Amino acid sequence: MVCSSNQNRSMEAHALLKRQGFDVSSYGTGAHVKLPGPSLREPNVYDFGTPYKFMHDELRRKDPDLYKRNGILPMLKRNLGVKNAPQRWQDNAADGCFDVVMTFEEKVFDTVIEDLNNREQKVIRSVLIINLEVKDNHEEAATGAKLALDLCQDIESADCWEDAIDDIVVAFERQQKRKLLYTISFY
Repeated sequence: MVCSSNQNRSMEAHALLKRQGFDVSSYGTGAHVKLPGPSLREPNVYDFGTPYKFMHDELRRKDPDLYKRNGILPMLKRNLGVKNAPQRWQDNAADGCFDVVMTFEEKVFDTVIEDLNNREQKVIRSVLIINLEVKDNHEEAATGAKLALDLCQDIESADCWEDAIDDIVVAFERQQKRKLLYTISFY
């Protein structure tokens, strides 16, 4: 599960898929982790690898009412229950191979494809990369996570996803009325 900052969309999906028994990881592709601040021009910026607990405690000290009201503190608390800190996609090569990579923004989809194409190939294997466009807000992240779960269940239930993916995508798009981007890459 990949979004820009490994905070909202990818973590909502990671949490849900993990609860449903999937072997799942999550990442962000941005240069830094950005969380809303007191104004659009004043985001809270952290390095990838900064523990969610540190972010939670710092923002709770800064302005607990603001960050509770805008959902950032509850989001960080959820993230704490999933993993220690946000991870950057471009730094994950040592994490192993993935069968499916799901992104939640076209720019992130493009970054993942570019990164996989530039990696040193040790073993050539296929990976399905899917983009499910999801707005970066708490409500859409929850909806997107449920859709990601449905799609992952459909892929997992196929005898051979490589042969079935076109039909899976068409059925998903028809049922959910959402367009998907997808490609099979090799790395």
